[in-house]
Amino acid sequence: MPGMPWLRFLPLLLCCAAAQAPAQSLGTTPPVAPPQAERRGGAAAAPAGQRHDEYQWLRDDDARAKRPDVLRHLEAENRYTEAVLAPLRPLREKLQQEMLARIVPEQASVPVYDNGWWIWRQYAAGVDHPRVMRRRGTPAGPDAAARAEVLLDLPQHAIAQRSYSLGQVQASPDGRWLAWTEDVRGRGSFDLYIQDLQTRRLLPERIRGVQEGFAWAADNRTLFYVRQHALTLHRGAVWRHQRGSDAAADVLVHDEDDAAMFVGVRASASRRQVLIDIFGADSTELRAVPADAPAEPARVLLPRRAGVRIQAEHVGARWLLRSNAAAPDFELLAADDLGRPERWRKLLPARPGVVLEGVQAFEAAIVVEERVQARRRVRVLDLEGQERRVIDAAAGGTVALSESRDARATRVQVVQQSLVQAPVTLELGLSQGRELSRRQEPVPGHDLSPYRSELLWATARDGARVPVTVAWREGRVRRDGSAPLLLEGYGAYGESLEPLFGVQRLSLLERGFVIALAHVRGGGELGRAWYEAARGAAKPRSFDDFVDVTDYLVAERWAAPGKVFAQGASAGGLLVAAVANRAGARYRGMVLEMPFVDVLGAMLDPTLALTAPEWSQWGDPRERAGHEALAAWSPYDNIAARDYPAMLVTTALWDTRVPFDGPARYVARLRARKTGRNPVLLHVEMNAGHDGEAGLHERPRQWARQYALFLDLAGLGAAAGAPASTPSAGSAEAAAVLPEGEKMRGGIKLTR
Repeated sequence: MPGMPWLRFLPLLLCCAAAQAPAQSLGTTPPVAPPQAERRGGAAAAPAGQRHDEYQWLRDDDARAKRPDVLRHLEAENRYTEAVLAPLRPLREKLQQEMLARIVPEQASVPVYDNGWWIWRQYAAGVDHPRVMRRRGTPAGPDAAARAEVLLDLPQHAIAQRSYSLGQVQASPDGRWLAWTEDVRGRGSFDLYIQDLQTRRLLPERIRGVQEGFAWAADNRTLFYVRQHALTLHRGAVWRHQRGSDAAADVLVHDEDDAAMFVGVRASASRRQVLIDIFGADSTELRAVPADAPAEPARVLLPRRAGVRIQAEHVGARWLLRSNAAAPDFELLAADDLGRPERWRKLLPARPGVVLEGVQAFEAAIVVEERVQARRRVRVLDLEGQERRVIDAAAGGTVALSESRDARATRVQVVQQSLVQAPVTLELGLSQGRELSRRQEPVPGHDLSPYRSELLWATARDGARVPVTVAWREGRVRRDGSAPLLLEGYGAYGESLEPLFGVQRLSLLERGFVIALAHVRGGGELGRAWYEAARGAAKPRSFDDFVDVTDYLVAERWAAPGKVFAQGASAGGLLVAAVANRAGARYRGMVLEMPFVDVLGAMLDPTLALTAPEWSQWGDPRERAGHEALAAWSPYDNIAARDYPAMLVTTALWDTRVPFDGPARYVARLRARKTGRNPVLLHVEMNAGHDGEAGLHERPRQWARQYALFLDLAGLGAAAGAPASTPSAGSAEAAAVLPEGEKMRGGIKLTR
């Protein structure tokens, strides 16, 4: 699923474009025969009898190595994809170079305050991972006389690793010890390390197989972490570790019995509590251990209640609660004693049409994220909930809080952006809400002023109004029904598809594409009701909305009927695959990234990572009614003898959220059953997990593969060069913002 990324990039100056050899066209007849997966059979128990799967043999859950026959098939798929896409190699290379040229050679994040230090991340030119840096200071600002220190050298850690991802990094309260988590396998399974910052000596313990988040106690010696369940990884038990001791002696703090609940651990904003969050789709529980008495048992502060979700934060001497107990779209409460709910006070009551999405607690203010009519805004409040400042999104854009690490901070960062507006970071003083600084993400050499974005509303077949974000470049697009369109979607878990700036999109917009986001039901753009309207048995509404948005954009002459493309990742890949079964003829091509396509098969298997927590999301096929509802739309189960668009499906060998065999089996069955000559391609990242290659310079290669396919199918593949945009002025000195994935504080990924 998408998060809140913002990148800093440079555009490519296309002065040499005319010298490029034009790309050949892909065509619809592959130059070689596709791999033919063997049909070996396989069955699973289901309420309606045995569920047969002729490609079940492609599944391999081994965490260390995959079977030779499986690897041979996947490698054959990669060779076939490269052979089919070979005519597009010049275009792919050009697109990749364009995207790489937009990456600022040396970039740094905006520093944030943390317990006497200012922390930031610094990239060197051509390096995929940053150094985590720090400089001494006070909440008012860094000490200009203090030297910068390398807190964690990620380029050194990533050397010789097949994959590398940083989880959480946090110094002990006294600043002497550094703990961090990292994943070097791409499976979402992290290892925890501790280092003495005075001597730079790495302590001997290495705690394997943990979630990325952890918390220090006040004694600078005790750490709380979540050890992952051996099979599912995405749940586990909370343990207590003493720095310098053998992890085998660690003490169990909490073991969750309910397989449908996730568990996370964190330090409270006040740093006086170690909080254990236990949560699922429809209920939460909060437990806590005093930070100054880490050996005490965890106490239940907020017991779980069906249908009630409360996120709590402790700051100063009170609790702030984001609660849906009396408001489906949440309200903000304050409490001195969590055990006395009758004395809780409303700071921000529920308001019609307003969704309270997030809260950050500071000693000087409260900052909240809200959503109104699909658009997000940020509000700075005083400690009694009175408004100090509102930051709204630009047209067709979004606004979000940036990272925060210390409740004693006197300023907060807010980021505005859109599909066509590079992120602007505003630094606000918390005491008055006054703007202190503004940093515009540069795109040197590229003028973004001709680009436009707008929020539209399409009418679905049942009368619902579906938000649609549209972006285009003036001078490249005429609204006369001739433009190619890329439509992206997600629509699951109540998560919103944010209109975030991505430099890769410039390569399509410059070549005359319209890009749109369909904010279909199942997402959270219009609150809890929008999510519930396409949850469980109602999931097909997401698919209908996506098709109806497509028809709306064509009818309104935003797009040519024969040049519509669709793209979705993870649960968004599920959406696009289901649409291919229902209305594939409307689309010229599709890209499904890490798609969750065998929904019925996954929900029948509780040994998979996310199955038990997601019965409430998709439906529970252990009961006949749930089985029938899922079987009616699960993409893998509904592949039929019909024409399908050209497709590129991607997966990763070490993905634990959507294991590789699901997309591989989907491609095998689709090729065997479909009619028509459109190619179906599978690309497997052999050294990555669900988020793909994590390096800063790796994603352009993947985007270039997808966009070359879209351009070729739209009839633009032979024109390898895009029209050069007008250079922008005055942006070269602007500072950098970091890409998604380099997180400074831990958490756990709950969704696909």
